[in-house]
Amino acid sequence: MTQALLILNAGSSSVKFALHDATTQARLAHVAIEGAGRAPVLTLHHGTDAHTLHPDQPDADIATLTEWLLAQLADKLSPLEVLAAGHRVVHGGQTYGAPERVTDEVMAALEALCPLAPGHQPYNLAGIRAVAARWPGAAQIACFDTAFHRNRPREAQLYALPRALSDEGILRYGFHGLSYEHIAGRLADVLGKDAAGGRVIVAHLGSGASLCAMRAGRSVDTTMGFTALDGLMMGTRCGQIDPGVLLHLMRTERMDAAALERLLGKESGLLGVSGISADMRDLLASDAPGAAEAVALFVQMIQRQIGALTATLGGLDALVFTAGIGERSPEIRAQVMAGLGWLGLVPDLAANAAQKTMLTRPESVVTAAMIPTDEESVILRAVLAACR
Repeated sequence: MTQALLILNAGSSSVKFALHDATTQARLAHVAIEGAGRAPVLTLHHGTDAHTLHPDQPDADIATLTEWLLAQLADKLSPLEVLAAGHRVVHGGQTYGAPERVTDEVMAALEALCPLAPGHQPYNLAGIRAVAARWPGAAQIACFDTAFHRNRPREAQLYALPRALSDEGILRYGFHGLSYEHIAGRLADVLGKDAAGGRVIVAHLGSGASLCAMRAGRSVDTTMGFTALDGLMMGTRCGQIDPGVLLHLMRTERMDAAALERLLGKESGLLGVSGISADMRDLLASDAPGAAEAVALFVQMIQRQIGALTATLGGLDALVFTAGIGERSPEIRAQVMAGLGWLGLVPDLAANAAQKTMLTRPESVVTAAMIPTDEESVILRAVLAACR
């Protein structure tokens, strides 16, 4: 019998699993899914073996793929007993500012937050249920994307709304916290202690995208707000928008909440502007004017928000790129850095093209770097701490 710890990270278009030996914490297997809902690519790595997996439903959503993958793990690694499972949960609301052991009461509270993260939270909770159904005795730990931002200054959390609404929980929560927590823990090793203790902006650029301003490794401000729709333009999400546009659409197009949710979360962003794809790789490979316009807008929104966060920090010592686009797209990194000369940032184009960690020249006032994120390692630490 293999006794293991399971780490489950469900995103808006991807799922990552990691299975670790419960005693040694050595990784036994891992699997990553990209492109959920549109012919996903799945590869299961077990020891030195790699298995290409083909789901029964190529257009299956995250919840269905999660259940199917758990069955695959149980079959290929049989007999398998999962002693504990850690889960990325996008929204912890005002209640949860640290990892939490899942109980019926906790599940009910997290269910109530689903309307605030409809593209993520239901799938996160589906993973918890799927594990409970297959291994009912497993301890389950929820790790929250909002937790990293909980101790920001009060003014960074408020909207200019009546106080009663703020007291009810309409606040700027911020997301991608597990990614930012990992990067914050890597800053000293990569940038040195002085830069890590200074003013850093981390650009988490993927299908979902946001920026986080950190001082001494702690969140000071971030671009996402009450929901994960705010801030930067994303794969299918519009990001920051004048609320008057929504009122206009409600009045003139008779759009209700469901229609607006679909428009803002599923039909906008890179997909909406380009009319081609939500995948940055497709757009960079395309000659279509719409693709070029979508890429240019994505870069411009990042540069604008970097300017705003630099003002919040009172200057900038380092810029870090991470997540799918941030780690794998030298072209996007180069375009972003090209607009930051006013900060004294001097890119090293050769290092950037070669996918090096350090992306700026020695004379650059602002240091830029690429650091791969590892949300699963943050979740694993939480599971180990909870199971001691």
